[in-house]
Amino acid sequence: MEIVTPSFPFDYESPAKEFNWLLSVFAGILICRTVYKLTGIVSPLFFNGYAKLNDAERIDWNKRGFSTFHALVVAVASFYLLLFSNLFDEGSRAGLIVNRRCTLSDTTLGISLGYFLSDLAMIVWQFPALGGLEFVLHHGLSIGSIFVPLVTGHAHVYVLMVLFTESTTPFVNLRWYLDVVGQKNSKLYTFNGVALFLMWLVARILLFIFFFYHMFTHLYQVKEVFPLGFYGLLVVPPMLAVMNLFWFWKITEGLVKTFLKARHGE
Repeated sequence: MEIVTPSFPFDYESPAKEFNWLLSVFAGILICRTVYKLTGIVSPLFFNGYAKLNDAERIDWNKRGFSTFHALVVAVASFYLLLFSNLFDEGSRAGLIVNRRCTLSDTTLGISLGYFLSDLAMIVWQFPALGGLEFVLHHGLSIGSIFVPLVTGHAHVYVLMVLFTESTTPFVNLRWYLDVVGQKNSKLYTFNGVALFLMWLVARILLFIFFFYHMFTHLYQVKEVFPLGFYGLLVVPPMLAVMNLFWFWKITEGLVKTFLKARHGE
């Protein structure tokens, strides 16, 4: 895999790179639109409860279809780039880790940016039915945190770590699906709750601890990041970490209530 270290603050030597950014963002938006439509077509064929949903619930149901698809795509891509590619190998001589990027990392960030723009547009359009101000804040921070590294080529390693946390999204969406179709008392709901708890603990709590540890041990490199990106790394991840802790507390509360209810039922 070719590793590219960007010039400061932008690298205009290859117009194809800028075209790839735009194409990736457009592809992310198009994928969201396509999966949204396909979810609305396929769901009535496999889920009897879909026909009983009101208009707002159907919009939310279909929207969660493309959020699940996005989560799977970026989680797999991030996992590969972080652990299996040589892009961020410590022993590599290809420059500072915080300055490394490749076509796949650019594409991953571009698609994710297209997703967050699409999802935020729907949240604002249906506000507050699809999410309150905390979702607007979360998506706004995500868009800024992806856009700056995409166009500067800096801090891809940290953006990919955060994007891997999207691996919890399919479990969140399945929980909502089961709830809205009246399957809250099913075993699948309980199993999914346990899986969500474990995935959230790993991907959004422990990974963030490693994230901050990596930043601390590579602080001399982090200081070389483009100024806006540097201050973004100091501000945005802690804010996301606080949100993750708050939602983890809510998930834990829900899981405990589910187990207590099941135990009481016995």
